[in-house]
Amino acid sequence: MLLAIESSCDETAVAVIRRDADGVSLLTSLISSQIEIHREFGGVVPEVACRNHAQRIRPLVQAALEDAGVALDNITTFAATRGPGLASSLLVGLSYAKGLAAATGKSFYGVNHMEGHLLSPFLDSGKSEPHLGLIVSGGHTLLIDVRSFGDYRLLGRTIDDAAGEAFDKVGRMLELPYPGGPEIEKHAREGNPKAFRFPRAVLKDDPLNFSFSGLKTAVLYQLQKLEDPQSHLADICASFQASVIESLVKKTLLAAKETSHRIIAISGGVACNKALQEALATAVEKEGLELRLSPPALTTDNAGMIAFAALLASENRTPDDLNIGIDPNLKVCGVANR
Repeated sequence: MLLAIESSCDETAVAVIRRDADGVSLLTSLISSQIEIHREFGGVVPEVACRNHAQRIRPLVQAALEDAGVALDNITTFAATRGPGLASSLLVGLSYAKGLAAATGKSFYGVNHMEGHLLSPFLDSGKSEPHLGLIVSGGHTLLIDVRSFGDYRLLGRTIDDAAGEAFDKVGRMLELPYPGGPEIEKHAREGNPKAFRFPRAVLKDDPLNFSFSGLKTAVLYQLQKLEDPQSHLADICASFQASVIESLVKKTLLAAKETSHRIIAISGGVACNKALQEALATAVEKEGLELRLSPPALTTDNAGMIAFAALLASENRTPDDLNIGIDPNLKVCGVANR
């Protein structure tokens, strides 16, 4: 029985997970969102996020225990995200989880936030399977060769903006509410994805790497040419989204061929995008491969994925010392996240 805390950015989250003879059960996964608080600023304000984490974490832990129907004494292991993320936010969750572990004399595991995303599509099966992982979120766009739990090889990453970051920045250009990703997806449903031909970056020396800054600039220049950009809103959103999706799908399939993986798994906040899911599903089916998606509740930042990663860690390595600290720039596969 493991309790995990996630507080790497602006979501305070707590989950309880259990493995028994019947497999893995996510007993509860609660999230206290700060989106409405940060919306007025157009993005996350670290000091505001930290203060809200500190206010919400204790009642959320209690609510998670009650929702799972377990007492604190039933928890055998505690875990928390230690990076990457905002330093002030990470400190709240990690310190609280370590305090619980120290007070109860139980073991503790610090978890890499990106590993949580990477493994989340496999929570239902209860084990990590060899696959090609595509992580697409507000701060990260990564292609990872997963051979087994803890055995990862980075194949590609963004060299500038992450896909989710590009969505949010273009959303601001279009004067859409924060976060921009869901808003662009909503308007894109009514638009023509071929109305504007935005660029697809081709990196000859690193074909598996991504770049979205040029696309973002192209949208800006197009908006400057239009007398009334809002009258073209749906078409701009659809065309921009189509460019991002084409790049993600093309490079993912290229990486699958390079690694010979039969399973492709997508995770991260942008994995919620239905158009991306459909494009990947069509492409994967055509190639005779299998697509695994994170459950919708585990795509954005959440403690369920951290709990699952910690559970697998507890079955594969020794606990972390309680002196372990946060690492806002924690790396995945030995290479800095972008």
